[in-house]
Amino acid sequence: FISSASDLSRDIDGIRNGLGFGFKWNMGWMNDTLSYFSKDPVYRKYHHSSLTFSLMYAFSENYILPLSHDEVVHGKKSLIEKMPGDLWQKFANLRLLLFLQWCHPGKKLLFMGGEFGQFSEWCCKRSLDWHLFDQSDYHGKLMFFVSRLNTILHANPALWEQDSKQDGFQWLDFSDRENSIISFARFSNNYQDHLVCLLNFTPQTLYDYPVGLPIPCDYRELLNSDDIAFGGSGKIADKVHRCIHQHFGQNLQHTRITVPPLAGVLLKPQL
Repeated sequence: FISSASDLSRDIDGIRNGLGFGFKWNMGWMNDTLSYFSKDPVYRKYHHSSLTFSLMYAFSENYILPLSHDEVVHGKKSLIEKMPGDLWQKFANLRLLLFLQWCHPGKKLLFMGGEFGQFSEWCCKRSLDWHLFDQSDYHGKLMFFVSRLNTILHANPALWEQDSKQDGFQWLDFSDRENSIISFARFSNNYQDHLVCLLNFTPQTLYDYPVGLPIPCDYRELLNSDDIAFGGSGKIADKVHRCIHQHFGQNLQHTRITVPPLAGVLLKPQL
């Protein structure tokens, strides 16, 4: 099986029925997202639309979400060095970036070194900085987190089956710019088979935070990027989140959750 992708960032005049590529790099998502993550969390609320705008066009093409070699060379810094804050916050931000990439509609492209937080830019004349694993636990824990993301992606069609279809995505709340939090749901071809994604882009822990639910049932925590096993602070919420049968936002029911700092939480319905 061979798949081809175009990294063109514009349309070609006079071309009908495409150029023969199977996918297109989502350069808009990449630029907006990396720009957003480079901001100090205290200012992110002023750039909230950078998080949400990509969903205006995410289903117009078969997109790939690229964090490619082009973004970690020529003075652009490595992914981990693009992140603000101290060492803990840099790794928390990078886990959150990868959580967003894996949950956002579109296929995933992550260039080597990003999966363990290499500090230096990529150089074709030397190997990756594998020695970092001997200097800090953060790198191994980040790679374990990426491994978990891949396992969950493979096991849950909601994260890929309708990547290019509007039916595979539903905003739960995109307007909480004051707290720099977004939440949305991803669906497989079966509406009951879905995941709820909650992301907090500040280092502040929020308690008893309301999250809309697509269907009236309890939800269990499938993944929390703030888990100590991944290098997080360990502010893990309850493993099971009870459904509250009261209207919230556009949903007829919701739950309340402790939202960990600079982290993403993935919930799955208990059916």
